[in-house]
Amino acid sequence: MNDDRLPPVAPEVTATLVEGLSPRLRKRLDAAVTKLGARPTRRDADTATIEVDDETELRLHAPTGVVAKAEDITCGCLLAPACVHRAAAACAAPVADPGPDPAEQPADRAPEPTEQPTPQILGPASATDPAAGLGADVASAPGAAPVPHTASAPETASPAQRAAADALWTAGAAVLEAGVDGAGAVAQSALLRAAHTGRLRHLPRAAGAALSVVTLLRAARAGDPSYRTAELVTALAELLGTARRVGTASGAELAAVRGRVRRPYSPDGSLRLYGLFTEPVVTGSGHGGVRTWVAGADGRLFTVGDVAPGGVGRALGVADRAVRLGDSALTHRELGRAGLAVSGATVSPDGRLGAGKGVKAVTARGAAWTEPPLAALWETPPSEQAARALRSVSRYADPDGGGSDLLFLDVELLGAVREPGGTCLLARCEGGVPVRLTVADDDPALAHRDNLALLAAAPGIRLRIIGRLAPAPHPRLTLLACSHPTGEGTVDLGLDRLRRADLPDPAAPVHFAPPQAAGPGAQSPLYLLERRVEQTVPAGRAALGMLGDVTAETRRIRRAGLPTAAELLTALCASAAQRDRDLFGRLLPADTDGFATYWLSAARYTAAVSESLCSAAWNPTHDGLAAVSPDHRPTGPVPDQGEVRDRSRA
Repeated sequence: MNDDRLPPVAPEVTATLVEGLSPRLRKRLDAAVTKLGARPTRRDADTATIEVDDETELRLHAPTGVVAKAEDITCGCLLAPACVHRAAAACAAPVADPGPDPAEQPADRAPEPTEQPTPQILGPASATDPAAGLGADVASAPGAAPVPHTASAPETASPAQRAAADALWTAGAAVLEAGVDGAGAVAQSALLRAAHTGRLRHLPRAAGAALSVVTLLRAARAGDPSYRTAELVTALAELLGTARRVGTASGAELAAVRGRVRRPYSPDGSLRLYGLFTEPVVTGSGHGGVRTWVAGADGRLFTVGDVAPGGVGRALGVADRAVRLGDSALTHRELGRAGLAVSGATVSPDGRLGAGKGVKAVTARGAAWTEPPLAALWETPPSEQAARALRSVSRYADPDGGGSDLLFLDVELLGAVREPGGTCLLARCEGGVPVRLTVADDDPALAHRDNLALLAAAPGIRLRIIGRLAPAPHPRLTLLACSHPTGEGTVDLGLDRLRRADLPDPAAPVHFAPPQAAGPGAQSPLYLLERRVEQTVPAGRAALGMLGDVTAETRRIRRAGLPTAAELLTALCASAAQRDRDLFGRLLPADTDGFATYWLSAARYTAAVSESLCSAAWNPTHDGLAAVSPDHRPTGPVPDQGEVRDRSRA
């Protein structure tokens, strides 16, 4: 069975079907999912049919493209509808993306940050201040005494939101406890139920993180070659961290923690835009398209995209289609080198241009990269550009924080450099900082790989480039566009193909650069803690608890000036190994919450220090770990194990 042929299933449908199984059938669910995956499947319009056996068929009906009700999954076996087949089919199908907020809002809905607070009959404050929940209805009642105007307290999460956040935390901690090997369909359904509840309680950021965890768990258990453990670490830490902050955040921080279901677009008046380049976009979920980058007269960066199901083939085709923006007839390739005059523009926080009915756009003259206003993008020092981009690509950045991850550099090519994962191109930018340039996508249908190989045969050539920051302990970019080696025009490295004749010496072979000094963070022992954080995810807490003494590792970390990392490693391993017993010597349940707290602290700490090392690598004046504070504690002091247990049981 090809999972791509099954329609997406809403999270609440999968959770409902799994919860309806008997304990005996739940034990057989993972085996049923695997067995169902080997059966033939056919797709007919909005219905997918799986042949369970020679006489039984299982149908998934998706009239809107998504299986939205449990009744839309039917089975012809004798045990239906209480059979295991329906739940197995839901677990085998992709998880549907969450839709917009339900039309009927619950009473505890909090206003958006940009809205004016409106009086509510019931609200979070009414539990402690009876007058706070009465609002204008009481104040305007005949004969009512005037209510004094006082500064309102910052908004906090409602009890329903806190309960939903607790459920998300519990489900995420259970996955961390069991690891990928133990987080089967039942554990995934608990995450899906918590995600659905979180979305209903207006916690879309945590709910989205839970869905990402489920998708990555399924990829890991299915042996998907595109799966990366680091991605699951990030998703789990985002889920646990966001769920934990719901109960303590207030005001603007709470709004960021809650997140948004839909990306808001705000009016931006009239814009004069200049094309920079176009990049192909190919996602692991089978979507393909392009994204064209443009800059405003004030240097702000914007994007115009067209991404839909279709893969790399669609990405190559869409590049020559007209841009969906106003009355412009420009294709994406043409817009990358031309200009636009836009009126009634709408822009999202991350710079995406809206294409609403009120947006008008006409073709205008573009500008070369060496002409104003585009030339100013290359005038900012590389270290400042890297610091700005790092805030955008941070693993736990605010989704609505905006900002760009692009760097604009003038470089001199030095040649190819061999790495464990392949070969990259070495260049030297301003200040003598060596930068490694890698391909943005290794798909042979795209031009990235071939273009990089040709540029490696032209050492000494100077180019003006645009790349995306790749967080690493040394300066590293994925190369997206560059000026043409002949000095005429620009090259979209994912779409345009360079030729040998474009190089100064067409017959020159690939040149390998001499060995380079390691970056300031290359010798950091932080990987000792990162390794333990990642080891927990595949096999769970028990595997980490069997490691034994880590004194030698913590001693090495302390000598490098990272005492907090040493404390976190000690506490994490001790928490994983600790199992209390009752008076009769029987093992008590493991402290799942306490272990999840230590793991989250370690994951967030390693991410923060890694980003500090990346920032320091771009500044040649910094030396090693000097840019990283030895007392850097992004999640607060490491708590005592007893304190964590007491808080989790309170």
